[in-house]
Amino acid sequence: MKSTHSNTLETMIKSLFGIGVLASLIAIPSSSEPEQIKVQPVSEPAKETTVLEKEQETWKCPSCTPNEKVVLAALQEHTKISDRNALATIMGNIQQESKFISNICEGGARVTYENCLRGGYGLIQWTSINRYKGLGNFAVKYDCNPSELECQVRWMINEPIFQRVLPQFEGGGQTVSYYMRPAYYWLGWGIKGNREIYAYDYTKKMVWV
Repeated sequence: MKSTHSNTLETMIKSLFGIGVLASLIAIPSSSEPEQIKVQPVSEPAKETTVLEKEQETWKCPSCTPNEKVVLAALQEHTKISDRNALATIMGNIQQESKFISNICEGGARVTYENCLRGGYGLIQWTSINRYKGLGNFAVKYDCNPSELECQVRWMINEPIFQRVLPQFEGGGQTVSYYMRPAYYWLGWGIKGNREIYAYDYTKKMVWV
């Protein structure tokens, strides 16, 4: 039973603010915890993994001409030659024979394959009739131009005479002077010239990258 003092206070509040306000003032707060809002963690998008294939290391010649670079790359791609001295010896001999000019006829004329009527022709100055015709026959069989570098490099590597001495170049671990011997059997030069000097020069220009 409410006391007289309490009744008097309640009557005063009702007269001043109304019944609704009174109810809010005397309401007992709930003892229950407010509902927690669960926040789901945002997952990070999967990162794309890019696998970069490492380029195979080979001998390169940064200061060489474009034609020299083509020949050096082809020798390593299509044979098992990995020795710098062996590669440099082959390069030095080509430099002596043609300066890496594919359409050069012996004597210096720049002509097509069909118009070199005497002497050697091309990268290694194919001279004998069988070797000269061999280039032409290869070009017909594989549909390439016998006057152009790409066709001649393919024939040079596949020519039976080169294939016979190739194991000596692939052996590795020898000096330039040693590799000049199989180079002679390959080319059969009449004048040695500066081919060995050129070969040593290539050993200095080539880098393993």
